[in-house]
Amino acid sequence: MSTNPRPATAVDAIADAFVDDLVRLSPISATELGLPGAETELDDFSPDGRAAVADTVRGTLTKLAAAEVADDVDRVTVAAMQERLGLHLELYEAGEQHGALNVIHSPLQAPREIFDLMPTATAADWEQIAERMHAVPGAIESYIASLRHAADAGHLSAQRQFEECIKQAEELAGTESFWSTLAENAQPDDGAPAAALAAHLEEGAGQAKAAYGRLTEVLRELAPRAPQADAVGRERYSLWSRQFLGATIDLDETYEWGLEELARIVAEQEEVAEQIGGPGTTPERAMELLDADPERQIHGTDALKEWMQKTSDAAVAELAGTQFDIPEPVRRLECMIAPTTSGGIYYTGPNNDFSRPGRMWWAVPEGVTEFGTWRETTTVYHEGVPGHHLQIGQTVYRAELLNTWRRLSSWVSGHGEGWALYAERLMADLGYLDDPGDRMGMLDGQRLRAARVALDIGVHLGKDCPEQWGGGTWDAEKAWGFLDANANMAEGFLRFELNRYLGWPGQAPSYKVGQRLWEQIRDETQAREGAAFDLKAFHRRALDVGSVGLDVLREALLP
Repeated sequence: MSTNPRPATAVDAIADAFVDDLVRLSPISATELGLPGAETELDDFSPDGRAAVADTVRGTLTKLAAAEVADDVDRVTVAAMQERLGLHLELYEAGEQHGALNVIHSPLQAPREIFDLMPTATAADWEQIAERMHAVPGAIESYIASLRHAADAGHLSAQRQFEECIKQAEELAGTESFWSTLAENAQPDDGAPAAALAAHLEEGAGQAKAAYGRLTEVLRELAPRAPQADAVGRERYSLWSRQFLGATIDLDETYEWGLEELARIVAEQEEVAEQIGGPGTTPERAMELLDADPERQIHGTDALKEWMQKTSDAAVAELAGTQFDIPEPVRRLECMIAPTTSGGIYYTGPNNDFSRPGRMWWAVPEGVTEFGTWRETTTVYHEGVPGHHLQIGQTVYRAELLNTWRRLSSWVSGHGEGWALYAERLMADLGYLDDPGDRMGMLDGQRLRAARVALDIGVHLGKDCPEQWGGGTWDAEKAWGFLDANANMAEGFLRFELNRYLGWPGQAPSYKVGQRLWEQIRDETQAREGAAFDLKAFHRRALDVGSVGLDVLREALLP
C-alpha cells in the first residue's frame, strides 16, 4: 500500500462512524466485513431494531449534508452514501423491510449463513460458535415481531414465498439439521473439544432448532394473510430496481432489450454449437456432447476443488501486470466446497487485513459427484479474477484512498454482479474462452441472465407475454416454461431460481443490466478518450471507485 496515504477528511470520519454504528446494530454485518467485537451476537430484526438503523441512517445523511467536501474522493463518497442511505430510508418508509421473506436472502437465512464465515481453528472459536447458536432464538423472535408488524400493515410477501420458506425453516428445525451437524463436527485444531464445550454446542444447536421450529409455526399462521399474487407492481418494482442497480432505468425499454439480447445470445450459441458437433447441431445437442466428453469431466468434490484452485491461480498469474493491476494480497483466492448443499456458487470477500482471504464457495447439492469443466471455467472467472475477487479485493486493499464504508460496507448488486458478467465477456474477448466448450458455458450463463431480465420485469410489471411463451399477461406458469427453455439446468435448481426471482424483485436483472451499464460506461470513456484510451487504466480507475451505484460510477468516471 502507499506510504503517502490520502489524509482523512470530515466526510471520511462520517463514513467511518456510520460503519461503526452499523456493525454495532448488526453483528451479522460485522462478521461479514471481518470486523471484530460481535462474534457471539446476532441482529435485532424487530420493528425497534429496524427503527434504530433508520435513525442512524437519518443522522448520517444530516451530517453528510453539512460536511465540507475536500476533494473528488469526498464527492463520490457523499453521492454514493446519499444514494444508498436514501434508498434505505425509502424502503423502510414504504414498509418493505419488516416483512422481508424470500427463499434466498432474508432474516430467515441470515442467522444460519453467518456461521459459514466464523473461524473454527481453536476451542475458543468453537466457544464463540456455541454462544452465537444460543443467540439464534432471540434473533428469530425479533424477526417474528417484524413479520407480525408487516402482516398488520398489509406488507407480507406472496404466499409462494411462505410455502417455500416454511420448508426451509422446517429443515433447519429438523433433528439432523445444519445445527446438529455443526455441533457434532466441532474439531478444533488444538484437540478434541472438552466435554463442557461439546455440551455447550449441543445445547446451542437444540435452541437454534427450536427457534426455527417456532418460526415454522408462525409462518404457517401468517401464510393465509399473504397475497396470492407474485407480482409486486411497477411502483414497488421501480424502488427495488434502483436498490439493486444504483441507477434509474427505463423498465419498458430494458424489458424489450432483454428479449433482444436473449435472441442475440441464442444466435451466438447456435454458431458455437456447430463448431462442437458439426452443421445442424443445436445448442442443446452440443451441451449433451460436452457433458459426455470424458476430457471435460471432474469426478468428486476434492477434484472439483483442486480444479477450481488451479484454474483460478492460472488466471491470476496470467492477468496480473498485463490486463490488470492486482495487488499482492489480492493474488490469493481460496476455492472452497461450502458446508451446505443448496447448489449455489458464491464469493465472500477478504477481511480488512486479508488474514481471512477472499473465497469462492461451491455448495454442491447432495448426491452430485460429476462436474463439467465446460460449464464452470467462466464461473471461476466470474467469482475469482477478474470477477468478484479482483473487484472486491482491490477495493479492500485501497486503504490509503478509500474510507471504511467505501472499502468494506458499500455493495451494489448491479455494480458487483454486473462487473462479474462484464469480466466473463472480457475473458472471452481476451481469448481465454476460445475453446468452443468453454465459450458455450459462458454463453449458457449469459443466456440465463438475459432471460431473467425479461422474466423478472415481465412478471412483476404484468407486461404482455410474447406469443411464443404463451401470450396474454406474464405469470409464474409462463415464466416457468420460458425459464426451462432458456436454461440448461436441473429442474430442482430452476424451480428454486424461479421462486427466487418471484420473491426478490429486481435482483436477478441487476446482473445483466449491470453488465450493460458497465459496457456503456467503458464505451463512452473510449469514445471520449479516443486513441489515448487504455483498457487496463480504465479498469484500474473504475475499480478504485469501489462498489457504488452505477449512476454514481458513471458520474465519477464521466463527469
